[in-house]
Amino acid sequence: MDWSKTLSLHGVSIGRRLVLLFVVGLAVTFPYGEALADSGGKEMAWGNMTMTLLGGLALFLFGMEQMADALKAVAGERMKGILATLTKTRISGAVTGALVTAVVQSSSVTTVLVVGFVTAGLMSFSQTLGIIFGANVGTTITAQIVAFKVTKVALLMVFVGFGMMFAGGKERIKQYGAMLMGLGLVFFGMSVMSGAMKPLRSYQPFLDLMVSMESPMIGILVAAAFTGLIQSSSATTGIVIVMASQGFVTLPAGIALAFGANIGTCVTALLASIGKPREAVRAALAHILFNTVGVVIWYFFIPVLAEFVIWFSPVAAEGITGMDKLAAETPRQIANAHTVFNVANTIIFLPLIPQFAALIERMLPDREGGAEDASAATGRPLYLNEILISTPTLALDAARREIKSLGLRVNLMLNDSMPTIINGDLKELKEVEKKDVAVDKMHANLLEYLGKISRTNLSPEQSKELMALINVADNLEGIGDTIETNLVYLGEQRLAKGVTISAGTVESINSFHEMVNHGLELALRAITEDDSDAIRRMKELDEQIEQRMADAAVHHVQRLTADEPSRVEAYSIEMGIMDKLRIIFGNSKSIVRQAEHMISMQNDMAYQKAVTN
Repeated sequence: MDWSKTLSLHGVSIGRRLVLLFVVGLAVTFPYGEALADSGGKEMAWGNMTMTLLGGLALFLFGMEQMADALKAVAGERMKGILATLTKTRISGAVTGALVTAVVQSSSVTTVLVVGFVTAGLMSFSQTLGIIFGANVGTTITAQIVAFKVTKVALLMVFVGFGMMFAGGKERIKQYGAMLMGLGLVFFGMSVMSGAMKPLRSYQPFLDLMVSMESPMIGILVAAAFTGLIQSSSATTGIVIVMASQGFVTLPAGIALAFGANIGTCVTALLASIGKPREAVRAALAHILFNTVGVVIWYFFIPVLAEFVIWFSPVAAEGITGMDKLAAETPRQIANAHTVFNVANTIIFLPLIPQFAALIERMLPDREGGAEDASAATGRPLYLNEILISTPTLALDAARREIKSLGLRVNLMLNDSMPTIINGDLKELKEVEKKDVAVDKMHANLLEYLGKISRTNLSPEQSKELMALINVADNLEGIGDTIETNLVYLGEQRLAKGVTISAGTVESINSFHEMVNHGLELALRAITEDDSDAIRRMKELDEQIEQRMADAAVHHVQRLTADEPSRVEAYSIEMGIMDKLRIIFGNSKSIVRQAEHMISMQNDMAYQKAVTN
């Protein structure tokens, strides 16, 4: 079972599933809450409190998701370039990881993204470690935002953001509006939850439960389990800060819960690495070891960290004591402790990256054959990861890399098939047929993935890119089908009719085949690398192909008039092979046209941006 696909239920994001879960939970718990109030907890309005708490939590999580989606839309296009260019040193890698994670609001997404770069050969495994270490720093941004007490202007933020979304003329203004509205919903949800929890200050069973969280081990385990369930350390930390705002969580307990959230967030990357290349598993293991070892180191220094954070964090006004003082000071202290912990861990581990990488590579050595060979044999995707779907620009980039993998598979199939078509026996022809099974599976996986991306909030440019990638995938699958069905059939006809293709004709077909194969290579470069030179060379090759086809027709007519056995059958098979190769070249030309449109679109976007600036 592919757990990474199971985690994303038909493209529905974690936040929206949680909202649904809370609504269902509300419907189930409301009657029981009222019953509890009647049976002994008369001072507690359980039903109303449950309804308010769950509603506030839904607003909080939905606001976080909307804010993250808007951030991705505003800055997502820049993420690929940032990751590819700013990772030359350990420090720049860590800073890059922090920036990217602050935008996509998920260290797991950042980890999955850099795995794709490693697999594509754009960076080394050791380079990814700096990014993975920095990703944890990026997750602290949410906690810092949540710790600010600006709940009084939350509804104003919602109103202004709503106005920007629905009255803004430019798409960028609407995106900023969605971000502001999401942030307002976060603060408003916090306010609603905080108000709902206030009566619990006098409810002794709940206070006793919070006392049990003072045990660091219990706090770490509870937060790790909860984070693993909802797959968001930012959401867990935010909820902890909301609880602290009512004085339910002390600073040491809040630190332990933040530690647990850091461990629980590794679950997403771990599940996403199942069945993926070795580099993906290594990156997931690096994430787990870094977060777990960091927690183990700091576990024994929680009191020291708490004292240090208290020293530089804001203090409550004079006269505030007890639980009110705790509620006023602890949220900011927890956010600061979370930041100090992650920044310190990054600084500690950065100088040890070579040793850390060597340790992980010893723990997970390369398999014989490699993941690419396994993918080629089974059709299992190498780059398609469900986690990236919530960030369309990154998901489309992953789809491009998978298309390159599919194209290389088809290119190899085309290259290897011709000797069998011309000279192979029936068994060898059946082996050629079997190679298309993996191509069909890869194509099906690509279409399914692109279909999920299509259900996200795409910009017009992203929608055009998605349609272009679907067209490319279909053309590559069409080439595989032409080889499997048409060329193999011609090979079988050659055997059935006892036709022997002459040496001169074999040379002519092989020369034409090499040109068609080169055309496919150029097409793949054009679509996966935005290579304008490949497009130009493809147009030149198109003219050569037409001339070579005309020359081949003259040659085969001369063969038809020669006094040779089965010359008619030979002519039919030879011209059939040439015709099918020309169809394959047509598929490659279609791919190049899509690449040309995408490059033109990118140039237009760059021009409009320059004019706007």
